[in-house]
Amino acid sequence: MTERAVSEAYLEGYARILADASATGRRLTRDELDSRRTLGEQAAEAGYGLRALVAAHLTATRTNWPTASGTCADDVLAAAAQAVDAFAEGYEQAQRHAVRQEEAARREFIDDLLYGRSDLGRLAQRAERYGLRLAYEHAVAVARGAAAHDEGDPVLREVERALIGRFGDRGILLTTKDGRLVCVVPGDQADVLAFFAKQAYATGGGQVAIGRPQSGAAGVVQSYEEALNTLDLAERLDFDAPVLHASDLLVYPVLTRDRQAMADLVHNALGPLLRARGGPGPLLDTLTAYFDSGCVATETARRLSLSVRALTYRLDRIHQLTGTNPTDPAHRYTLQTATIGARLLEWPAKRAR
Repeated sequence: MTERAVSEAYLEGYARILADASATGRRLTRDELDSRRTLGEQAAEAGYGLRALVAAHLTATRTNWPTASGTCADDVLAAAAQAVDAFAEGYEQAQRHAVRQEEAARREFIDDLLYGRSDLGRLAQRAERYGLRLAYEHAVAVARGAAAHDEGDPVLREVERALIGRFGDRGILLTTKDGRLVCVVPGDQADVLAFFAKQAYATGGGQVAIGRPQSGAAGVVQSYEEALNTLDLAERLDFDAPVLHASDLLVYPVLTRDRQAMADLVHNALGPLLRARGGPGPLLDTLTAYFDSGCVATETARRLSLSVRALTYRLDRIHQLTGTNPTDPAHRYTLQTATIGARLLEWPAKRAR
């Protein structure tokens, strides 16, 4: 749009305002200011740049400079400054409104994408706006930091800058959800997820879980839920690795798929530990450390800050109470599975009464 066209469309009444205000030295009236703000909003909504609009005002000021005798330049410039300021205020208000609308639309899309609540065809169309092609595989990584994250979080901005600087625009969607960072990428870009995990951990601490690549819009939901479940699993089992892959932990969902069967196993295999003096806690900790250390007695004793002799006593006590010997390979699998189940079910703290 040329400056002349801008003048005709968005400078209506400006020459009259200059003439009237400069003749009397008055300030612009409320109605005049409101009219400038309205025109500024309309110009922003029409998509014109503020620099061109300000230039058009300056040109109009020179063209319509009052020529009557006694005209004070300061009065003309003061009126022009008021008019341009009101116009820019309206323009910026419209811009802020547009940003808020865009943010709301993006948040709605992210919620629908991660929860699978929208029509798949419409969701796929909306996804293209954000660089995602939902017909292909996607994988999701979720980072849980030391503090909760939101869209204005500096950690999000820092991770985003690092990703764009390294990979450019490769169909990456980076956002926040429920206080966590979420990164959605095409399924064949494991290097992007690895880099995201490294950056998220370095800047926000905590832990990162990566779901498996899955196809379609429903696949994004599935990968996202896998990542969330992996973080929950890590918390229950005290996994402290900074990055966890759902594909490496598939045995645990299998173990808990039949929750009642797992509860029965825990009750039958470990229930007798409830009779131990001081409760089952120390003996359960002993089993956990023993299995986590590969059933190596010296390493287990070191982890528990015990002597090997004290550890041997505890293992013997477990054998006496449960009838199952943790040092016997024939018995070991049952006890290890029950010990994992106890951690997953938070037994005995949440045992059925």
